[in-house]
Amino acid sequence: MEKAKVYFTRKLTPESVVKMFQVLNKDLPGKVAVKVHSGEEGNQNYLHPEFMKPMVEYVKGTVVECNTAYEGARNTTEKHEKLMEQHGWSTNFDVDIMDSEGDLTLEIPNGKIIHKNYVGKHLENYDSMLVLSHFKGHPMGGYGGALKQLSIGVASSKGKRYIHCCGHDGSYEDMFHQKQEEFLESMADAASSVVHYFHGNIAYINVMCNMSVDCDCCNVAEDPCMKDIGILASLDPVAIDQACIDLVKESNDPGRDHLLERINSRKGTHTIDVANELGYGTKEYELIEIE
Repeated sequence: MEKAKVYFTRKLTPESVVKMFQVLNKDLPGKVAVKVHSGEEGNQNYLHPEFMKPMVEYVKGTVVECNTAYEGARNTTEKHEKLMEQHGWSTNFDVDIMDSEGDLTLEIPNGKIIHKNYVGKHLENYDSMLVLSHFKGHPMGGYGGALKQLSIGVASSKGKRYIHCCGHDGSYEDMFHQKQEEFLESMADAASSVVHYFHGNIAYINVMCNMSVDCDCCNVAEDPCMKDIGILASLDPVAIDQACIDLVKESNDPGRDHLLERINSRKGTHTIDVANELGYGTKEYELIEIE
């Protein structure tokens, strides 16, 4: 597989997000789902809708989310929709909680751990997807980026539990007692099903700012530990996440080691390695800086 192109700018503005999408020269046809992280109630680090607004409007997209599998303000459609309004998503955009009417099953014939993925049923209403990710740490996955958005992010509440339980219909508690490598491999499997579902009609933007060791799913998250780095765009979900990891490693920021400790202690890059093995992206990339 030839090297993937990953575009990078140090400018962190709403207009720069649009510019980075434009350099991809990628048409997203039909009805476009824009996958964001809505941010758990109380979280201070998630990317706000005002920052995303020009990008969502540029692709005439619908902001999509799915309910969580843990207690909080996003584990039912009613609560999630209320929070989407409080956080400004539904006041700025059309919003769709994709599993509000159940699940759509995607097959994963070549999965390492799981061989099906439960996503929000409304996924079938979209022709293409823009995966708009906030790159940061994560308490369980080590880091959150494009691959996590594709897997846990697009999975329904049932699907999230299924991924966390590595292909078993386990309880809430079971989600936190699986082999770490198998959980990460299940995420890589799940992400592959969404990539294949859209048959190339998908693009990725990772925003490297507000980089805490904690995810936007945490209602009490650590404050960011590193200075902002920039925005990346690619048509390859594996390459864009690998590029983000490399930019963190190459940084001389004093908070770098704290973020890397979180990523490494959870074996976070194993997800990238497995996604690379599964062949729906590559770790080999060319980083092209855009002024």
